[in-house]
Amino acid sequence: MIAAPMLSLAWTIASGAAAYLVGWLLSLREGHVLFSPSDFISLASIAVLTVVAVFLNRMFAREREQLRTSRQVAEAVQRAMLPAVPGRVRGLAVAARYRAAQEEALIGGDLYAVHDTPYGLRMVIGDVRGKGMQAVTLVNTLLGSFHAAALQLPDLPAIVRGVEVQLQDVKSHRDDAPYEDFVTAVVVEISPDQSVLRMANRGHPAPLLVHEGEVTVLEPQEPSLPLGLGDLAGPEVPVDEFEWPPGATLVMFTDGIIEARDRNGVFFDPVPPLTGPLPPDPGAVLDAMLAALFRHTRELGDDAAALAVTHVPVGSVGRDPSVAPQAGGS
Repeated sequence: MIAAPMLSLAWTIASGAAAYLVGWLLSLREGHVLFSPSDFISLASIAVLTVVAVFLNRMFAREREQLRTSRQVAEAVQRAMLPAVPGRVRGLAVAARYRAAQEEALIGGDLYAVHDTPYGLRMVIGDVRGKGMQAVTLVNTLLGSFHAAALQLPDLPAIVRGVEVQLQDVKSHRDDAPYEDFVTAVVVEISPDQSVLRMANRGHPAPLLVHEGEVTVLEPQEPSLPLGLGDLAGPEVPVDEFEWPPGATLVMFTDGIIEARDRNGVFFDPVPPLTGPLPPDPGAVLDAMLAALFRHTRELGDDAAALAVTHVPVGSVGRDPSVAPQAGGS
């Protein structure tokens, strides 16, 4: 019976046969040439338990196969929702990292996307409030609407308003607590000449600008409500502009990083590990930050996503960053 959920069908049957053989040998050892009633009951019990174990083994095997198929389907859906970002776009180096809080999960409620458009490189990183199918629906809606808006709309406020309309439409089909569904996000546009960052921060942790060993926090001048709550704030979309010098790296992340705590309850600060000599490589920058994060806390309490893009200096040579999302326990 112990072998049934742990071993293969052949080994389960072999375990039953071995138990039956041992029972028979013990009967001979006691000098029973012919089986006594007690011997018969014992050996019959072993035979019945072996049949039951075979049945359980087949049931467990079917459940494991169904689980494996479900995981493959879930992986395909999740990879489609959160594909790998390109490593090079318009001469810029891009990298992304993802750590799901739940072990063996691929993605959770965090999201990011990068799109090359006629108006420049456009990116988004966000964090959906909540979990389960509602969070998955909002992730799918936001990524789809951002993709369409980023390719077609000429300015950043129009993109944010387009995403807001789609989220409001999804929320309108819910009857219970519609204001509990929202997404904190940063929508970024890099100008075609790659000298200016335009940024619409919707209640999200402020990105960092890493350049020549210094870190600058790109705080918005005006606070804004998260996406999905725009109907409470009006149509205005504040946009901030920042200079982006060659060699600088823009680092964006979700609150799973800055809200990570150590055993003493101290929050993680991403600025110190990014201060100092770092190569102009977004993958190396993100790896340095995540390495410090996992030294600070051994276990994540929330999903954590990070996206970085480096203004590669002309003529510089560096390794191509690894950009595939990584899951683990992100």
